[in-house]
Amino acid sequence: MKPPGYGENRQRPDDDRLPIILVILDGLGDRPVPELGDRTPSEAAHTPHLDALARRGSNGWHLPFGWGRAPTSELAHWAMFGYSTVPFPGRGVLEALGAGVDVTPHAATVHAALRTSQQDGDRLWITGRASHADNDDADELLTALGPVLASNGIRIQLLGGRGEALLTAPAHTVAAVTDSDPFFETFHPWLRPQPTSDAGKPFALTLTNALYTARKYLVNSPINGRRIACGLSALDVLTTKWAGVHEPVPAFIDQIGVAGAAVTSTRLYRGLATALGMRHMHLRPRADLEKDLNARLAAAEELIGAGARFVHVHTKVTDEAGHTKAPHAKRVVLEAIDRGLARLGDIAEHTIVAVTGDHSTPSTHGLLHAGEPTPLTVVGPTVRRDEVTTFGETPARRGWYGTVPADDLLPLLLGHANRPVLLGHRITPRPVIALADQPQHMRV
Repeated sequence: MKPPGYGENRQRPDDDRLPIILVILDGLGDRPVPELGDRTPSEAAHTPHLDALARRGSNGWHLPFGWGRAPTSELAHWAMFGYSTVPFPGRGVLEALGAGVDVTPHAATVHAALRTSQQDGDRLWITGRASHADNDDADELLTALGPVLASNGIRIQLLGGRGEALLTAPAHTVAAVTDSDPFFETFHPWLRPQPTSDAGKPFALTLTNALYTARKYLVNSPINGRRIACGLSALDVLTTKWAGVHEPVPAFIDQIGVAGAAVTSTRLYRGLATALGMRHMHLRPRADLEKDLNARLAAAEELIGAGARFVHVHTKVTDEAGHTKAPHAKRVVLEAIDRGLARLGDIAEHTIVAVTGDHSTPSTHGLLHAGEPTPLTVVGPTVRRDEVTTFGETPARRGWYGTVPADDLLPLLLGHANRPVLLGHRITPRPVIALADQPQHMRV
């Protein structure tokens, strides 16, 4: 502590604020699996490094939006990053930003994808998507759709691979429409875009007409005719989802009060970091998960050295393993990840380290995500040790934190980092949740 200043009778506090690294294992949460002894993959996996962190720190359940509410990754991250009170721009906008596409501001946008289909009466069932081997044909088809969609007032921009694109309707400033992509292909056919508000009615009509026009073109396309002749499935329908509008949002440092950064693994998270003005390092996923995670932690330390006070580290492999519906595969992935997180123990000597998931991706049953908890472990110089001794959903239930919603996660970490904003002390125009690092100072 520093000595008292003039006229003071108490010592001045030292600056012992700490940086934060938040490691998100996408889709970490799971359900008890009979073939794993009624344990989740996290509970069944041999994870000595995660277990050591759990013993050393505090634990709980991260339940982003409450029991039974199955989050998407983008909405969970939006809330985890402290933006739950800010309108979400739509995942389509973020995907496009992550692809380096110039997104038209104030215009209705949707993500689009070429799909294969099978007609049954007046219903069109989605049967697949473009593979990497289809990239050339898909790009040709999307390019050819340019003038077709333009006749309906819609511009198309390719997102790079697997028949994905961004559709923009400059004449519409409201994108309040439902998805035409059924997502759950077993349950629903190709869907009609519906307005979710009165203001969304014009765009819903424009988009519906454009999709019918695109369908007619794709069915009669010589490219698809050639594919059929070669025994390949026709990419004969365009589906849409993730509607939104690219509007200005507060930069992370203005919304939270400290500089944020990210070590990204996919287009979505690169786009999220771009939208929030966060410095980021994009590392393509490696097949060797131990090396992959180790490289991501090294990048996080580099970002902290460059001035970031909060760094988000992401891997999607846990989510992908859950979607295989092979519980043993998810367990094996977690064991490899654990080896890659070995250095977290040393990092936690001078940093607040948190490991959790953004949602639960069950490796059993016919659903994509579930509204069930994912383990949360936090370690660092200021973190109290609780009674939890191993990493996983069941042990975490006994942790000090209890159940933590997504929008409470960052305040929790900032508190441990000696960075909580003192409620009632106002030094920034926006009400931030961290003691701001760079408030506007008087120039003398």
